[in-house]
Amino acid sequence: MAFVRKFITASGATGVQVCWKEHSEVVRTEHIGSATTEEELKVLMKKARQVMDRGKTSLFDLSEFDDDKVDFKLIDGAPAGKRKKKK
Repeated sequence: MAFVRKFITASGATGVQVCWKEHSEVVRTEHIGSATTEEELKVLMKKARQVMDRGKTSLFDLSEFDDDKVDFKLIDGAPAGKRKKKK
């Protein structure tokens, strides 16, 4: 199963990775890039979806759900690695 991981880098940018999981373990990670603006993040998210969809054929026409129409918002929070662990 593939999913997109977004995280805050040490420089404050937003990193985007595509990860693949097997049996609840991440077995492969592909770094897509880092974004400092909302526009750059949209481009990286679109690229991440293309990486996830490589080799797949669509059963439906999903063009109406194009990423250009989706609004990706950054969520304010602690940088990665500095979050408090849940008890």
